[in-house]
Amino acid sequence: MDGHRTVAAAASGARRVACVTGATGFIGSWLIRSLLRRGYHVNATIRDAGKASWLLSALRGGSRLKIFEADLNEEGSYDEALKNCQFVFHVAACMEFNTTAKENIGKLFPSRRTNMNSIVIVENHVRTKILEPAVRGVINVLQACAKSGSVRKVVFTSSISTITAKDDEGELRSMVDESSIIPINQVWKTKPKGWVYVLSKLLTEEKAFQFAKEKGIDLVSIIPPTVAGPFLTPSVPASVQVLLSPITGDPELYPILASVHSRLGSIPLAHVEDICNAQIFLMEQPMTEGRYICSAGSCSLPELTDLLSKNYPAFSSKRFHENSCISIHPVISSKHLTDLGFAFTYSVRDIIQQSVTCCVEGGFLRLHENEDDMVP
Repeated sequence: MDGHRTVAAAASGARRVACVTGATGFIGSWLIRSLLRRGYHVNATIRDAGKASWLLSALRGGSRLKIFEADLNEEGSYDEALKNCQFVFHVAACMEFNTTAKENIGKLFPSRRTNMNSIVIVENHVRTKILEPAVRGVINVLQACAKSGSVRKVVFTSSISTITAKDDEGELRSMVDESSIIPINQVWKTKPKGWVYVLSKLLTEEKAFQFAKEKGIDLVSIIPPTVAGPFLTPSVPASVQVLLSPITGDPELYPILASVHSRLGSIPLAHVEDICNAQIFLMEQPMTEGRYICSAGSCSLPELTDLLSKNYPAFSSKRFHENSCISIHPVISSKHLTDLGFAFTYSVRDIIQQSVTCCVEGGFLRLHENEDDMVP
């Protein structure tokens, strides 16, 4: 095939069909919207097809959008959805954060004291009930890709949680790229905020690349940072809730934001539309491989809270949490992606403002101090 032609161009003579897993999620639903607007036919997979009415209503894809019921933990569950698909976007993922070992023990085994034995019990629970099923899920999807005989490329959605700006001595690097992977054994040992989610993303991406190499599947991975902006989902996406936690003062979500800031030296952001455009861009390019960070820019926690307080003065400064100062703000580099020709549309300010606007217009966020801030 001519190296200058895109993968999508090669399929232009026939109907272009893409499968999107995790279709009812924040990124998944917006990705389907983006694909439909480009003329693709989309096979969307969700666990319960009975809960897809809002998706069909929001996207109005007509005959070009088909809903398939599929479960990551059921072998063969994706076979039907992937029939005649040329492209697969694997967005579905475990969303279990389980912030600390001590909190997990209290939830899972309330009668136990926090000691070494109980920590081992929690680790075993996480390994067998969350991580192993997550790995099986990605393998099940890729097995279906291999069996289909039609799938040309897979785009795997990873996470910035797999990346760290800290070197082996714990010092912040000046530049962070796709190779700055946080060691799995370090996550097991330190159990930072959101450690279960981090492990899930690290392990599933690692296994995905291994399996794809063994089976000759063309797979690339996109690494989104904190993704925000407007949303189609009937509830506020977790990443938007995390980003706006300085406004809501959510005691469960703000520590996740602070943990990202500590690990990376700033809060890298991307607009959901840019993330979806980048996924399609990577799928359509013939000469792509490996991992691609997709971050439009970053802001520090103080910068984020200042922007929010200046633009939304109804929230007084006392509502914001005290932040630790970081003198070095590493560059979270998307050079690997932009060198291919991809360009971001939305700035950090755009992302934050559109996130707040969507929450307010949807009735999820009330800009009055005498009301609850974030409505579930």
